[in-house]
Amino acid sequence: MEMILRAHKIRLYPNNQQATYFAKACGVARFAYNWALARAKELYEQDNTYRFNEAALRRELNAIKAEQFPWMLEVTKCAPQLAIRDDLNSAFKNFFAKRADFPKFHKKGVDDSFALSNDQFKIKNTHVQIPKLGDVRLAEPLRLSGKIVAAAISRRADKWFIAVQVEIHKPEPTHTGESQAVGVDFGVKSLAVLSDGTVIQSSKASRKYEDQLRRLNQELSRRKGAKKGEKQSANFKKTKRKIARLYARMADLRTDETHKLTTMLTQNYAVIGIEDLNVKGMMANHKLARSIADAALSACRRQIEYKSEVSGSRVVVADRWFASSKTCSNCGAAKETLSLSERTYHCDACGFTCDRDHNAARNLENYAVNA
Repeated sequence: MEMILRAHKIRLYPNNQQATYFAKACGVARFAYNWALARAKELYEQDNTYRFNEAALRRELNAIKAEQFPWMLEVTKCAPQLAIRDDLNSAFKNFFAKRADFPKFHKKGVDDSFALSNDQFKIKNTHVQIPKLGDVRLAEPLRLSGKIVAAAISRRADKWFIAVQVEIHKPEPTHTGESQAVGVDFGVKSLAVLSDGTVIQSSKASRKYEDQLRRLNQELSRRKGAKKGEKQSANFKKTKRKIARLYARMADLRTDETHKLTTMLTQNYAVIGIEDLNVKGMMANHKLARSIADAALSACRRQIEYKSEVSGSRVVVADRWFASSKTCSNCGAAKETLSLSERTYHCDACGFTCDRDHNAARNLENYAVNA
């Protein structure tokens, strides 16, 4: 039977000693990543035919860390080693494959995390056991059964999480036929419009907390420490934590609604038609950027694609130049232009009229069925 990898992210409740250890491990992982990136950048600038060699850099760091960076030995060896082997190696692979820009240095407090190999922790019901650290309480037991491959511990705002990667047997597909098809038009007015007319509303998290975020940023600018080079006061740090918690809340809302939508789609439809949206280009439009961020378009596509592997759904991605909005879903005639302000589609050829997004979703369903 085919095996697949799945991850379960669970909140951790560490005590003060354990939280301090986690913060140190994140710092060590960040330092190792930046140290290796600096060395690789130096070698790449000397010879642009250089190809990243993570094993060589890990050996080089291991040879000097006891003497030059003894504080790295206070945490698990996995923190620096896996930061180079997995994170930086992946970043360079994307760079050399022209899928991303040259890797950037990691900043303190931004996506703090470190990884653990499967021999460095054990899951026991509602606790995770880590050598030299003891048991750390979990918010819930691990929901996946199978071989535990690895884990990553991360911090968001003032909360800690562990994502446990498990190798499981691929479940039998939910869908085996091609009867149920749907087109999905992701947008900014609503989270998604389906070809059957269903409209999925967005929580519009950034707009919901817009006033509260503005007040906190104004408060932060008045605190001691707002000026560059000025020592941060306790109140400045307190307000920064409030802002971080608010951003985490907004992210949680987006994640919750995208998971609910993508799970519903993959469980109920055998064929799903979506668009290959240029999200990066769309975000460049400052008038739409906030709404596009709320829609979490990239996350929606990624979740549909990996969940469809389990459900058996067939995902068809229309080319980004496919004119789903300009084409009449009734007769196939296409308009030369269609402004964003035109929310109702009217076909001059056959007289068909419907909501703009619904028309696009119908076209995506037709595209998927005929693909």
